[in-house]
Amino acid sequence: MTRPVVGIIGNQHLINDEYPAHAGGSMNSEAISQVSECLPLLIPADPRLVSVAELMETCDGFLFTGGRPNVHPEEYGEAETEAHGAFDRARDAITLPLIRACVERGQPILGICRGFQEVNVAMGGTLHPEIRDLPGRDNHRMPPDGSLEEKFALRHCVRLREGGVFHRLFGSAEVMTNTLHGQGIKTPGARIVIDGHAPDGTAEAIYVKDAPGFTLSVQWHPEWNACNDPVSRPLFEAFGDAVRAWNAGEAAPVQDRACVG
Repeated sequence: MTRPVVGIIGNQHLINDEYPAHAGGSMNSEAISQVSECLPLLIPADPRLVSVAELMETCDGFLFTGGRPNVHPEEYGEAETEAHGAFDRARDAITLPLIRACVERGQPILGICRGFQEVNVAMGGTLHPEIRDLPGRDNHRMPPDGSLEEKFALRHCVRLREGGVFHRLFGSAEVMTNTLHGQGIKTPGARIVIDGHAPDGTAEAIYVKDAPGFTLSVQWHPEWNACNDPVSRPLFEAFGDAVRAWNAGEAAPVQDRACVG
């Protein structure tokens, strides 16, 4: 039987610093294929090449991945500064309207890191350009040195709202996660529910209130070790259940209905 399709939002990349490519981390595809049990399809996030309508008809759900470029602050009404880092305006032009359309239609989405921030911005929220510069906040950026295992190692806990969506999904009110981001939510967008925080108050887990479909998003990177990690696996499994339900034209499973409203 053909697996339902999950569109994985790709990033602009230069191979050998000169050959332009659309790229996606293999761990994203592995998580979608092996844990969500869906067919991963890498999307070139460029409005010259694809449209929101085409993507929504081709894919059953979407994974909004992490990426080094940040959402441009003009998308939430602020001026560009050096602290905002690099940008990918082509990706902004696809992801933000795609998120809004999926939320409205009930098509499943899962946001990771930049994708988490995109969901917030798409719903009208704003971002801090650099979390570590805020008083009382920790440095959430990827360690500059070490192996991948060291860079993606579990570094802090996330405290989840008691009885909330993520608490029910993970079976615990506190979980350990990695952290590899510079920006973070400043003001939540309309209908954005912050369901988990890092110890320093940084928003780590969100969903869209009253959305008809799966909208869970996290600031950390659950695609790392997704097959074995006790936090990553249930997240990708629940996403896969929602995508299969959408593909079959059925209402989302009870767990996923609980996860979106």
